[in-house]
Parts: sequence; C-alpha cells; structure tokens
Amino acid sequence: MPILRVENLGKCYQVARQSRSNTATLRDAIVETARSIVQRKSKLRSEDFWALNEVSFTIEQGERVGIIGRNGAGKSTLLKILSRITEPTRGRIEGWGRVASLLEVGTGFHPELTGRENIYLNGAILGMSRSEIARKFDEIVDFAEVERFLDTPVKRYSSGMYVRLAFAVAAHLEPEILIVDEVLAVGDVQFQKKCLNKMEDVGKAGRTVLFVSHNLSTVEALCTRGIVLQQGALRFDGTAHEAVQYYLDAAYELANSTALHLRRDRSGNGKVRASHFRILDLNETEVSVMQSGGDYFFEIGYHSTIDHALHDVAISLDVFDDRANRLLLFRSNFTNENVSLSPSGGAIRCCVRDLPLANGSYRFSVFLSHANAEVLDYITDVAPSIVEGGDFFGTGSGGLPTHCKILKRAEWSTI
Repeated sequence: MPILRVENLGKCYQVARQSRSNTATLRDAIVETARSIVQRKSKLRSEDFWALNEVSFTIEQGERVGIIGRNGAGKSTLLKILSRITEPTRGRIEGWGRVASLLEVGTGFHPELTGRENIYLNGAILGMSRSEIARKFDEIVDFAEVERFLDTPVKRYSSGMYVRLAFAVAAHLEPEILIVDEVLAVGDVQFQKKCLNKMEDVGKAGRTVLFVSHNLSTVEALCTRGIVLQQGALRFDGTAHEAVQYYLDAAYELANSTALHLRRDRSGNGKVRASHFRILDLNETEVSVMQSGGDYFFEIGYHSTIDHALHDVAISLDVFDDRANRLLLFRSNFTNENVSLSPSGGAIRCCVRDLPLANGSYRFSVFLSHANAEVLDYITDVAPSIVEGGDFFGTGSGGLPTHCKILKRAEWSTI
C-alpha cells in the first residue's frame, strides 16, 4: 500500500541578481556607478529559481528508495519538503505515518539539552509516549555508543557523536518513514556500516527508507528502488541498479558534451573556476586512455574573476570508480605544495608516477580551496577516463580488475 504520494511538487526561490546597465561607454558606466554609491542602492532584480519542478511519485510501504543526482539537482530540497521543514511552492504531498529525518549535523536536537533529554524530546515530537521511548532507550544508547556523555548538553558533542546519537534516535523510535541525507559521511567507516545495516533492517521490518547518497555502490546495496533528479526534475524511476546506470550514463554524457568552463553543476564562491581538465603523458601529449604503471600529468586549467593573485590555494583531485567509490585522493597540502593562482588564469599540473589503477573506467572531481577558509570551486565528473593495458607489476599481470582497482607491489617470502 502507498505510504507516500507526491504530486506535481514544486519549490521556487527568488534569486536576487545585479541588473546590468545598458550604458554604452566607459564614461556612462562610471557615472552610473558613482550615482548608485551616492544613492546607497544597487539595481537588483529577482529571478525565479525552481529547485524542484513538477515532481511526482508514489512510494509503497517497506520500500528502500535511493535518491541520486548531481549537486544542485534538488535532492536536499525534496527531503526538506518531505520532512516538513520547508513548504512547497506548489503541489501536494500525502503521507501516512510518522516521519523521522536525519538531514544534516545540527538539526533535530536542542543544543542546550542533554543527550538523554533530546532522546525523549524527539520521541515526543514523533508522537510516542514516555513509556514507549523508555522501552527503546537502552537500545538507542547502545547503538550510539555515547553512554558516558548522556547527561552532557549535545552542543558539546563532536560532530561524530552528534550524528551517532541522531541516527540512533531516528532509526530506533519506529517511524513509518525514515529519511536520511548523506550526513552519515561524518561518522567513521565502522559506524556507517552499522547504520546501513540498520536501515536495511528497518526496510525489512516493513518501514520505508528514503536515502540520499553520492555513493552509488551503497545505493545499489541498500535500496530496492532508485530515483534520479536532474535540475529539479524527476528523470528516472526504477530499480536501484537501473537508476545508478542512468545516472552514470548522464554523467558521462555531460562530461563529454559540455565544456568544463560552461558547467553549472558546481559549488564554491567562483573567485576561481576550473576551466579545463586534460591528461598528458610525460611528453605533454594529451591522452584519452591511460595504462597501469604509467606516468601522467593531470592538468587543471583555471580562470579568475578577481584582480589579484590568490596564495596558499589547495588543489584536490579525486579519482572514483564507475560506482562513485573514491579510490585515490591527490591533494597539494598533503605534501605542502599549495599553489599561487594568477588573476590572468593559467593551469595547474599534478604529476602522478606509476599509476596504481587496474584496467577499468574512472571519473575525476576537482576541488579548489583558499587557505582552508573558502571553497573556490568544486565540480564532479570533470572527465571520464579509461585505464587499459600496462604492466604495473612488470610480469604481464594486470591484477584482478573485477576484484580490486588499486595495484600495489608486495614482496613475498617464506621463513
């Protein structure tokens, strides 16, 4: 039976933009700027931005649904509306039963109350009696592993402790619908696995799970169904495996068809933006196929929107497999090699020798930050790439690409 029905859901935001003057000369532009300073007002116009538009679907009781999409696709907006945190602009939602949400660190708990008090508060919000909460209390505390800090205000918790307790409360107080965003990434790997197992148990017990994640392998493993959002619209609804494949196909198509400097699915303040990405061999010849054990330059072009140089800029290059599992992370500040970027633009090169990737398909993401204080640009799927052939081990063996993507030499002996 349906437990959630969404019909023609839309969410519109008003985005203020600086209007552009039609002044024809530099003199006119200077006069117009001076006038706006004197009058202490700027010309602003608002535009409608539809974070969600005409989204419709029905979810049955007991389904585990993965919601996937690129940055800005509308995933978090959808979850906030379903959690009744944000009102939709239009459309209709019908839900049956209690909803527990874990969307981001810092929501759901009162910071001045202790862990113990917040457990009872959240249970009361879900409509549970004190005796019902008490029956689940020990199970929640054991799962969250925060017994020593139960009577400490949660504002003094670390982000990991906070997430552990928040998830334990959300999952154990028996909501009919459990909504989880990728906040679990804050926890350690062991706890993430524990949470995923719990969400699977919740689904098998006949309750419904909505799960947003960029980890496509996790979505495939946990979910029975997948929904793909693109630019606020629902583009695909099917099995989790089919949804992941649709998303990957769309990601590769976008990376191949849209120049990097034109891509809008990115975050950061935009002071500096990645403008191109190339893979070069040591002769500086661009290549589309790499080989295991080869030496390569990864080149990130950039342009700047400010009139001065930026120093102490950290560059990150992430390498993912075709299921969005992060395999490698190259970061300039790991080796104290942060760079200075020119206002006129340029390119950054990362040299990787003895490439430790087995045969397969890979994806890259680029992240630029300034002095660990501001994100300049972050964009995923900057380019798809293939590793094919090569002799990493010097023996002709290509490893076992179906079992492991990372290659590493080892020395064997008997004693």
